[in-house]
Amino acid sequence: MNRRSEQQSIISAIVVMGVTACGKSTIAEAIAQRAGGVHIEGDQFHSAASIAKMRAGIALDDADREAWLIELGELLAEAVAAGQWPVLSCSALKRSYREQLRAAVPGLGFVFLDIDREEVERRVARRQGHFMSRDLVDSQFDTLQSPTGEPGVLTVDATLPVAEISCQAVVWWDANR
Repeated sequence: MNRRSEQQSIISAIVVMGVTACGKSTIAEAIAQRAGGVHIEGDQFHSAASIAKMRAGIALDDADREAWLIELGELLAEAVAAGQWPVLSCSALKRSYREQLRAAVPGLGFVFLDIDREEVERRVARRQGHFMSRDLVDSQFDTLQSPTGEPGVLTVDATLPVAEISCQAVVWWDANR
């Protein structure tokens, strides 16, 4: 057994995660471009009912997210099987959600965009046309179970420039794939 497999598994795909307005989509796209990967935008796969709930300021629960997480796991697995390097933007706020995605894709890594509530509130106030209601910022932080310390997780400061975050993430991924 080589030293690499003793220490950690190879990361075949990445989830860029965090609370609303932390920059998941922008960072995931930048990572995919730098790494020669493909970006999967998790928000595009929410059901119409889930989007309506969020627009109304109602937080999603585990039941609302179940089918969505299954579909995202399948999309990641299909991309890996096709030889792609997928980068998914997905909140993945709870450890159980991350475990569900890990079950679908062994070797899944997470880039956690760490950000404080005040910065998120500033960003949400500037955002236009997004379905995530400003009223849900508190519920995002209430639901968040930090992945810091879990295996295969890179925690980065979400207030850094996009180029810096994506560079850190790609260097980390390259060292683990």
